[in-house]
Formats: sequence, C-alpha cells, structure tokens
Amino acid sequence: MKLAIINRFFITNLSAILLLGFFQIQAQTTKTVKTNAPAKSVSQSERETMEKIIREYLLKNPTVIREALSALQMQEEKEKQEAIANNLKQFKSEIYGDKDSPVGGNKKGDVTIVVFFDYFCGYCRKTLPELKAFLVNNSTVRVIYKELPIMGAESLVAARAALAAQRQGKYLEFHHALVEAENANVATIRNISKRLGLNYETLKKDMEDPKLNESLERNQRLAASIGVDGTPAYLVGDQFIPGAIESDALAKFVADERGKLASVKAPKTNAELK
Repeated sequence: MKLAIINRFFITNLSAILLLGFFQIQAQTTKTVKTNAPAKSVSQSERETMEKIIREYLLKNPTVIREALSALQMQEEKEKQEAIANNLKQFKSEIYGDKDSPVGGNKKGDVTIVVFFDYFCGYCRKTLPELKAFLVNNSTVRVIYKELPIMGAESLVAARAALAAQRQGKYLEFHHALVEAENANVATIRNISKRLGLNYETLKKDMEDPKLNESLERNQRLAASIGVDGTPAYLVGDQFIPGAIESDALAKFVADERGKLASVKAPKTNAELK
C-alpha cells in the first residue's frame, strides 16, 4: 500500500480510532470504579459530542496526526525488521549452505554478503559492478550470489547460462560479463561463452538440466520466505538491505557486522563473568 493511501486512510479514520479508544478507557474506568454497577451504553448524543470534541482538537492540533502517523510507521518498521531477523535465523542454512549458490571474494572470509539479483534489473546492473570493486579493496569478505530471475523469460535464460558456466569453472567471469554487457540476451550469452573459452554446446546442454531450475526455484522460495520482494537485495549478517546500495554504505554494513562478530568472540572480563 502506498504511503499517500495510508495517509488518507489514517487521517480519515483517526477520529473514529480516538473515539473508540476513549470509550474503551471510559468503560474500563467505569468498570474499575463501579464493579457492581450495571453497564451503561453510550448514547448517540454522547457519541456525537465526543466526535465534535475530538474533531475540534485535531483541527487545532494538526501536528498530532503527523506524530501519530510517524509513530505508527516506526512501529510497523520495527515489527518488519524483527520479522526479517527471525526469518534470517530460521533460514540460515538455506542462505549460507546451498552448495549450488556460487561464491566469490574470499571463500574463508570473516563477513559474508549475500546478494539476490536479476541480470535484466537496471539497479542490479548499476550496483553489481560496485560490489565487484568493493571486493578488490576488501579481501576478507565472502559473497554468495543468489540468481533471482524475476523479470521474465530472458532473465531466466541468463540465470541458467551463468549457472551452467559454473560447471565449467567460469561462473564469476561469466557473471561479470553479463552484468557489464549492454544486453544479457542469447546472442550475448553465446559471445561471452566463446570469449571466455567455454564449450558453448556443453553450456547449452547444461542450461537445459532440470537441476538448474531446481536451484533457481530454491532461490525464489528462499527470497519469498525472508521477505525479498525485488532485486537487488543484500544480506550482511542479520542486516537486510533491500534495493541498490553504494559501496561506501555497503562498507559500513560490513564494518558493523565485523564489529558484532568481534564482540561475540571477545573473551569476557571478570566483571562480565560474575
């Protein structure tokens, strides 16, 4: 739901929400003070009076609406992040342990970046080269590549080609070439294959292997399970980063994760042990 729609809905219904809350508090107070007294229903006149009071208050104090909306958005974002953190823990083995997911960077790196992407995604094509450059200056970072072809049939073909190239030991070279090419279509796949010295006939045969589809389907299920609804999307430890990200910002996430890992591994002081 778009923010403008949420705003209209929120503002339209705020008076009703406040009114309901008022009567709930009133009913609770009445119940506490007079536990044996019979429940008193709210008359139409009382309701209209309260609606008028609330409306006048909101008109005189419109910033209350903005503050309430901000609090609601903060609460929803907090709940979303908590749900994502729980999902990342629940699906940890699928995220990091899938042997079909290509690995780049330092395979024994202390921090792992997981990236979901599509070769026909404009933002992916913009930021993946930055990830490549980032690895040049960060030799202790591992990257797990999750092919997520969500933009149509050509995306699926490109993802299959990249995974097929992995069987000939050239995934990363093929991956980077596809990202840097003007178009990741069939002709481009053929040209890249020949340029990298791959057996193109073998590549085409491997692209039809059902096991590649199974790998891509696992990526799609995993993405849906942890809240990835678009590309690119990055994971750094328990941090979920939807959308494009520049190398400087990515470096901060990596540094934060490295700090967390260091604090966990650090020996406890005598005070902490007590």
